[in-house]
Amino acid sequence: MVQKVKIIIAGDGKVGLTLTQRLALEGHDLTLIDSNQQVLDSSIERYDVMGVQGNCASMRVLEQADIRKAELLIAATSEDEINLLCCMTAQGLNANLHTIARIRNPEYYEQIVTMRDVYKLSMMVNPEKQSAMEIERLIRYPGFLQRDTFAKSRVEIVELRLDETSRLCDVKLMDLDSIVKCKVLVCFVSRDGVVEIPDGNFILRKGDRIYVTATFENLTIMLKSLGIITHKAGRVIICGGGRIGYYLAERLVKTGVVVQLIEQNEKRCMELAEKLPGVYVIHGDASSQYLLESEGINSCDALVTMTGIDEMNMVISLYAQKCGVQQVITKVGHKEISSIYDGLGLGSIICPKELVCSNILRYVRAMKNSTGAAVTIHGIAEGQAEALEFIVDAETANQGVPLRNIHTRHGALIVCITHGSRTEIPSGNSVFTKGDSVIVVVKGGMTLQTLNELFVRGGYEL
Repeated sequence: MVQKVKIIIAGDGKVGLTLTQRLALEGHDLTLIDSNQQVLDSSIERYDVMGVQGNCASMRVLEQADIRKAELLIAATSEDEINLLCCMTAQGLNANLHTIARIRNPEYYEQIVTMRDVYKLSMMVNPEKQSAMEIERLIRYPGFLQRDTFAKSRVEIVELRLDETSRLCDVKLMDLDSIVKCKVLVCFVSRDGVVEIPDGNFILRKGDRIYVTATFENLTIMLKSLGIITHKAGRVIICGGGRIGYYLAERLVKTGVVVQLIEQNEKRCMELAEKLPGVYVIHGDASSQYLLESEGINSCDALVTMTGIDEMNMVISLYAQKCGVQQVITKVGHKEISSIYDGLGLGSIICPKELVCSNILRYVRAMKNSTGAAVTIHGIAEGQAEALEFIVDAETANQGVPLRNIHTRHGALIVCITHGSRTEIPSGNSVFTKGDSVIVVVKGGMTLQTLNELFVRGGYEL
């Protein structure tokens, strides 16, 4: 069992709150720092954690939070400068401390990478940059609502939504391979906001969101078999010129994509036009039907909504779907109401705080367990499930034992095993041995920190 870590989280905003929720669930020793006592009180009562009110960059406040006994500090306030000063001050008080800082300003990125030792950072996270990378990957390889990679990009778990035209509607899962013409595994199905692990008798229905595990080659075959068009995007409309919009436009234009970026703030438009000379920057309201039509929404390959207002993003995305845009990507700040998103048809959903929290969670899980901890972690189905990749080591139980003879925890499933360069969707005869990569999916609420925690013997966990 991975030991709990003594963690200080500085900043109880969106990222800090999500981290508190997920880390508290895993039993870590948490202390929160925030300047707003009311916000602190809410988290303290809800998650049974310690709280200190004040400026997290202050030596006095860090001492109150017991910084000298802490093992990890996560600085996630809204100010980059405070996060950096917080980490530097904390390191001065505790030289053995791991530090993670959220840094959002693109102007700081290069100097922080160059001077990482000066800033005393173990890890730097940028929700906006990470979101832009994820969106660009979805645009580069269209056809899926979400895609997460494992086993050095040999394996993926992708999300598809079944509409009334899908060939998979009313198909029993045991008959799936004959339709998609390759070997894949549906590891989760989300129906009406409820996620379940299906068996071979499960019948897919219109509106289901399915999560499929396969190699990249087999996923390509599956898309062709289902008649899903996956041509490369030539023109993309971005609604919103914030940090994500900037990062995304910068990445797309470098790959030869024509980018039209709509931003309502005139001053910000001038800044973007100067920084992004290859991008068509348009001053206007992205929710205007006239503006969208005049910019060619009906013929664009993809549209990304990332204004600062979730509701506006949703409305624009719905209109884009009505206009027949092949790929729609919607940024949201909150995924807690995923059941609402599920029924709207907003295309791919991107939540920056969820992406960055998954990265930090992986770091925390690895801190106390260099052998056995998950090497890759992805939240799927809006946090209702999780996919984890483990490397089989000398301590892993059940090596060489056929999967049919291994008892595992309820709500968990081994979905892929990679032996060197060979990847297989497992059957009852499959086995894993030292050095193999094993991908496991678990339903929300289950904490799986090592592969051995998957196994049970005589009704008890190993």
